[in-house]
Amino acid sequence: MSRKQEVLQDVVIKFAGDSGDGMQLTGSQFTNNTALMGIDLATFPDFPAEIRAPQGTLPGVSGFQLRFSSDNIFTPGDMVDVLVAMNAAALKVNLTSLKKGGKIIANTDGFDAKNLRLANYPEGENPLENGSLENYSVIKMDVTKMTREALKDITLGMKEKDRAKNMFVLGFLYWMYNRDMNNTINFLKEKFGKKPDILDSNIKVLQAGYNFGDTTETFTTTYTVEKAKMEPGTYRSIMGNQAVALGLIAAAQKSGLQLFLGSYPITPASDILHDLSKYKNFGVKTFQAEDEIAAIASAIGASYGGALGVTTSSGPGIALKGEAIGLAVMLEIPLIVINIQRGGPSTGLPTKTEQSDLMQAYYGRNGECPMPIVSASSPADAFDAVFEAVRISLQHMIPVMFLSDGYIANGAEPWKFPQSKDLAEIKVSFKKSIDEGDDKYKPYKRDEKLTRPWAIPGTPGLEHRIGGLEKQDVTGNVNYEPANHQHMVKLRQEKVDKIADYIPEQKLDSGPEKGKILVLGWGSTFGAIKSAVAEMQARGYAISHAHLRYIRPFPKNLGTILKNFETVLIPEINNGQLIKIIRDTYFIDAKGYNKIMGVPITKTELVLKLEEMMGGMN
Repeated sequence: MSRKQEVLQDVVIKFAGDSGDGMQLTGSQFTNNTALMGIDLATFPDFPAEIRAPQGTLPGVSGFQLRFSSDNIFTPGDMVDVLVAMNAAALKVNLTSLKKGGKIIANTDGFDAKNLRLANYPEGENPLENGSLENYSVIKMDVTKMTREALKDITLGMKEKDRAKNMFVLGFLYWMYNRDMNNTINFLKEKFGKKPDILDSNIKVLQAGYNFGDTTETFTTTYTVEKAKMEPGTYRSIMGNQAVALGLIAAAQKSGLQLFLGSYPITPASDILHDLSKYKNFGVKTFQAEDEIAAIASAIGASYGGALGVTTSSGPGIALKGEAIGLAVMLEIPLIVINIQRGGPSTGLPTKTEQSDLMQAYYGRNGECPMPIVSASSPADAFDAVFEAVRISLQHMIPVMFLSDGYIANGAEPWKFPQSKDLAEIKVSFKKSIDEGDDKYKPYKRDEKLTRPWAIPGTPGLEHRIGGLEKQDVTGNVNYEPANHQHMVKLRQEKVDKIADYIPEQKLDSGPEKGKILVLGWGSTFGAIKSAVAEMQARGYAISHAHLRYIRPFPKNLGTILKNFETVLIPEINNGQLIKIIRDTYFIDAKGYNKIMGVPITKTELVLKLEEMMGGMN
């Protein structure tokens, strides 16, 4: 049978089904396959908040969005070209994000009377049969039935057989987009090598899905997306939390320190603990504490003992760590506090993304307790950003807050990874003896960075007092004098401010140095801002984009950049946090664009906002 092959430039697929349907696995396998072909990609996993929501219900829908393109891309896409709906709830939750004319691949078994009722469709209404989807191209397939048919000769229970139905869909999509299945077959062999029945069932169903597309006359077209025109080099697909783990290991190696992670599991930060625990060959030590307070206390102890101490959490856990963070600020020791932000307050939206902990990072501790803040902009950028956070912490003897979020943590993109020889050394020196001319060790005696020395416990002659009570300048003795406290508060703030002398100046990501609008962003808004600004620039608008990695202190030239533009727009996935700090610091009337829905800002939203602003300005 002859089929037409069509070359596409850009495709967005959303895999959606019950949290037990394996949509995350299906999406990640298609992502890995895409990466191996050298096609640019961006992903957006969307997890349900409940560990096991009732099957077939709207809250239980799990999704995985993947965009792949022959062009460079920076977002997982605003609207979806292909929606894989394993049941009625998956269709209902995701239909509004499907483009008109888009394809729906529907598992008809998931649209029986029970599933339709659980998805709150009216009695007797089936969207696959009532004409409501006439604006879309609907591909109906009884995935469950065909999965069972493919496994009729395998002695597994029906429930175990049905678990393989995600492989049927994956096989069909491999056929549809002209893909080789070997990477997934190798993955299955590695995962289920010791369970031959499960291994055979998954491979059989994967091949059955591929053969279904290849032998069924219904499908007349297959699609191809060409290799992306990317900078030459060796790439891998990486998720944000993986990049953080690797960045921490690289920084530990470059500083010559042992990496210690004291952590307590919390969504969406737990994967950093999981990943780091795999790297004992690099001397990494991971400790899952009994609670958040014990986790950070152990990391502080590791740093005091001369290791690179790290603790990971999300907003609720950072709140619990607040007093101990203050202790680290008072001690003036290195410490990396990683906050993978999620929707709040309290437990809020545990599996949804948000940028709402910036004020917490700035001000969320008792007393005057300043600390540097470094932010990642994308999954791949998380490696460089956390490496830089470690450099600042070690070379300035100061705790650093590192901000990522659920969107970055769970998203994936191609990463042109560096060679070890290309990474900068992080120079660390421990105090070995008292200074010449001193009669005893002075633990708070400072250098030109206002950095105090790092003395390993047990070093003869360098005994000194530690603790959370206010220190006397230079001696480190406990001191309650009013003038000393004010002096130390000002000194700790000056130490943070002085870091601006040791970080790069801010650069524009794109656009003219002066113009109508500067879009200023931080964190995971990077892709949407970059894409929206690029579209406006292509249409002739004088709009520029700057994205912050260093949020405290700001780069020294940031104020000059801001004042080169008539208006500054600050998009944030919160109710307006960076904008308050920018207004307070630089006295400019910045405008905000805020979205607090647990999902990223889209390119389309920003384009509409910029069009509105340019229209008003003209």
